[in-house]
Amino acid sequence: MMVKVYALTTCPWCKKVKALLKEEGIPYEVLDVDIMTGQEQEDALAEVEKLTGKRAFPVTVINDLVIQGYKPEELKEAIQNER
Repeated sequence: MMVKVYALTTCPWCKKVKALLKEEGIPYEVLDVDIMTGQEQEDALAEVEKLTGKRAFPVTVINDLVIQGYKPEELKEAIQNER
C-alpha cells in the first residue's frame, strides 16, 4: 500500500491524519508543503490542485484513492480495503 499525505506543519487536521495513520500502523510519506521552497513547493501545490481541484489540506492518497480533509471513517475504510 502506497500512502502519501500532502500537509501543512501548522494544520491541526493534517496532524490528525498523520496520527491516525501512525495509530493504524500504516507507513506513509508526508510532504509538508509549507516548508518546501521554490520549484519543489510549486510542484507539490500543482499536484494538490490536480488531485482535488483546489489548494486545501490535508490531502491523503492511498494508492489511487484521494481523500481531501480529515475524514477518519473514510481513511480507515480505505486502509482496510487496501490491506
